[in-house]
Amino acid sequence: MHYANKLVCSNWLVLAFLFGSTAWAGEVTAARQVSYQLDVYPIIQSHCLKCHKTGGAGFEASGLDLRSYDNLMKGTRHGAIVVPGNPVASTLMVLIDGRADKSIRMPHNERPLLKPQVEIIRDWIRQGAQNN
Repeated sequence: MHYANKLVCSNWLVLAFLFGSTAWAGEVTAARQVSYQLDVYPIIQSHCLKCHKTGGAGFEASGLDLRSYDNLMKGTRHGAIVVPGNPVASTLMVLIDGRADKSIRMPHNERPLLKPQVEIIRDWIRQGAQNN
């Protein structure tokens, strides 16, 4: 095989790899879109609502009512707990990651959320915390 032919073949292989990898990464990202209604709210229902609703201990302590998307985005009496697009700055993530004082880790006095549940919430916030 001539040098020019080898060069063309190797360039095609590199391009095929790059475009194939890019397409695959795009498919993973598109498939990983997190839905508030389908993915996040069921976690909230299972682990947060017994305290964070009117009359619950979490509501009384903070003013956080998690019965709806609008209430979640409103936050506590101290302000918002979700910064769309920024899970690091979101108080919600600080509390469920255990980066706050242990006395206020969420869920309070319960088993921590499972890592996949935490990642769902983190990804949802990273994706803009949409009401989808």
